[in-house]
Amino acid sequence: MPLPHRPSAPLLLPILTGLLCAEISDAAPEPVDFARDIQPLLSEHCASCHGGVKKKGGLSLVTRSQAFAPTESGHAALVPGDPAASELIARIATADSDDRMPPEEPLDPESIALLRRWVAEGAVWPEHWSLTPVASAPPAGDAAPSIDRFIRESLDRAGLRPSPEADPRTLLRRLSLDLTGLLPDPAHGATFAADWEKADPAGRQRLYAAEVDELLASPHFGERWGRHWLDEARYADSTGYEKDSTRADAHRYRDWVIRAVNDDMPFDQFTIRQIAGDLLPGASVDDRVATQFHLMGQFNLEGGVDAEEDRTKRVIERVTTLGSVWLAHSVECAQCHNHPYDAISQRDFYALYAFFNNTDDLTTILAGNIPPDADQKIKARAEKWAPIADLIERQVTDKNLATKLQAELTNLQTYDNANGFTRVVSERQTARRPTYLFQRGNFLTPDEKGGDIAPSVPAIWGSVPAPADRLALARWLVDPAHPLTARVTVNKVWLRLFGTPLVATVRDFGMRGQAPAHPALLDWLAHTFVHEARWSRKALIRTIVLSSTYRQSSDLHPDLAGRDPDNRLFARQGRHRVEGEIIRDLFLQTAGLLSRKVGGPSVFPPLPPDVAAISYANNFKWTNSTGEDRYRRGLYTFFKRTAPDPNLIVFDCPDASLTSPERSLSNTPLQALATLQNEVFHEAAQAFAKRLLSQPAADDGARLAAAYSIALGRAPEADEAAALRELLDGARAYYAGKDAEATALIGPHRLASVPLAENAAWIAATRILLNLDEFLTRA
Repeated sequence: MPLPHRPSAPLLLPILTGLLCAEISDAAPEPVDFARDIQPLLSEHCASCHGGVKKKGGLSLVTRSQAFAPTESGHAALVPGDPAASELIARIATADSDDRMPPEEPLDPESIALLRRWVAEGAVWPEHWSLTPVASAPPAGDAAPSIDRFIRESLDRAGLRPSPEADPRTLLRRLSLDLTGLLPDPAHGATFAADWEKADPAGRQRLYAAEVDELLASPHFGERWGRHWLDEARYADSTGYEKDSTRADAHRYRDWVIRAVNDDMPFDQFTIRQIAGDLLPGASVDDRVATQFHLMGQFNLEGGVDAEEDRTKRVIERVTTLGSVWLAHSVECAQCHNHPYDAISQRDFYALYAFFNNTDDLTTILAGNIPPDADQKIKARAEKWAPIADLIERQVTDKNLATKLQAELTNLQTYDNANGFTRVVSERQTARRPTYLFQRGNFLTPDEKGGDIAPSVPAIWGSVPAPADRLALARWLVDPAHPLTARVTVNKVWLRLFGTPLVATVRDFGMRGQAPAHPALLDWLAHTFVHEARWSRKALIRTIVLSSTYRQSSDLHPDLAGRDPDNRLFARQGRHRVEGEIIRDLFLQTAGLLSRKVGGPSVFPPLPPDVAAISYANNFKWTNSTGEDRYRRGLYTFFKRTAPDPNLIVFDCPDASLTSPERSLSNTPLQALATLQNEVFHEAAQAFAKRLLSQPAADDGARLAAAYSIALGRAPEADEAAALRELLDGARAYYAGKDAEATALIGPHRLASVPLAENAAWIAATRILLNLDEFLTRA
């Protein structure tokens, strides 16, 4: 076989040089990516007329099959590889205003060229990323899949380097805030930092891992991560609407969540019990209490309310919540018409509705909740709950009777929760309701001609095995092959630990959502969560916090500020203010006031009188808790929907009207005014000053060092100490001889052995220290 001809070296050099120059000057453009380049254009400019709601000309651009189907005109909108034959390209490029699409705001030349090139390249329209099977990452050479490997590969492609590891005190504070929502003990922080400095890299890894395991085992872990879940469960202690009656048993669900998280209940079981715990064989008391997830939505107890209308609203809200929490899809957009952007039809929505349409609210005394001294009167009252609730559910046609029943139910709901009354859900076995599509979403115009709709899920997500009930739906959600549940869940866990999610649109994994910044990492985490961790929340969190990526410094370097301001590449850790409940906790902890009690009924910390007075017909009184209950953690604060604690709302606590997978993060003057002047935060400053003055200290410098160690976990810088000394001296001079004013400032936390002016001066200092950005920030 003859060898191929090889040009001589002198000839080869100019050839290579020419080819190289040609490659540099005429490099082929990067292939068009549908998800990145095309789908946003179609959603933004075309879907309003050619989407799920409208299909003008018979064209829908929601799915590939619809987009390539023949239109009413007989022309093909898209012909792969042939832009000239594609009607869509002709319409967007024409100069004729009568034929041009979009008619009012034509596409710019760059977008037209992009669409034309996409069609020329074959109009590749792959399945949406969130609907593809979750893939495990194959090893790359000798490197096993890991968070650090995926992040490093992305940073290498971007020409960036990871940030250095944070110092030991910052690491410990970060871990403690992320896993328990509390500050580390100052003495323990000092010991940890000293041991860290003496250890080699392997020793540091062991020290750090031991801290992680200890925090994961803390009972406060369940409080911290249970509160995240309660945001999604739209937890509140009242029913909402105008009357906003008290839900005396709501805390039973909160306690269940905290216990489940502390016990590391696998997330698949955590899901099944909340969606369908009552349908489990031999359902336990806890299984039934878990179904209060469905009952956390609003319940209208106003007189004259159409009970069936309110019931259908609650069912719709449960479907919406399911779609957001587990599927990250806005299924509610298909309530009145087909979804504008995702392949979810209106009939699909009511097929989901059918899973919940025969679920009734049942109020009873569950075994284990009956107090030992329960008498026949209490038991009779419990029996009265059920028929009243059942009558309301069955739609009483007599409006006068319905009003009386609603009033009686309101009275019952305010009854002492210590008597064990607990609401759960129950599947009705007789007189089952048919499910019809509501025309234009109106419950008064059901499409009975369309027939009773059987429970099912949209075809894009597969199918639920028979018998298709809530239990089957729950098990389908946590099937290891499900493309969404694990991805959605790990994305929210990552958000809690970095402040930035892997998928920016936490609520929307549909066509309008953004693609993941690190798709391979997202899938590896989802696969690991399901298969290796077996749905263990603690195992997933442990994997993430042990990574070098998590342990990076959060400092924003100039090169990162310009190239990755939103930290999508994770070349550093996130830096963000802690949540409203945690701000309260940190103030009380630093002051030495915080109660560490876990679980139990909600409490009533001090509230401004004008807020506490807000109630329907004066039907609710906010009586400040006393003793230990005054200083409980923020998640135990009674949450009244029409008059929530302003200390929580000002720091972006959700209002519990809808599920909230991600909190907003605002920055307003009101927040600084609250932490400076509100009674709760001012009392914390008073008690913190008393704590400092109760400890022996050689001078102001030593006492300031102790204050910084308690609040910030570090020593003060020289300029910080000097500024606070100046503040102390000025405050001492101001309060000298002003005993009445000093006494008013000190309040109930006076230390009798300390002069009034000295005590007041230290309160002035602690108020400043507790209002530092660093104190309220998780870095």
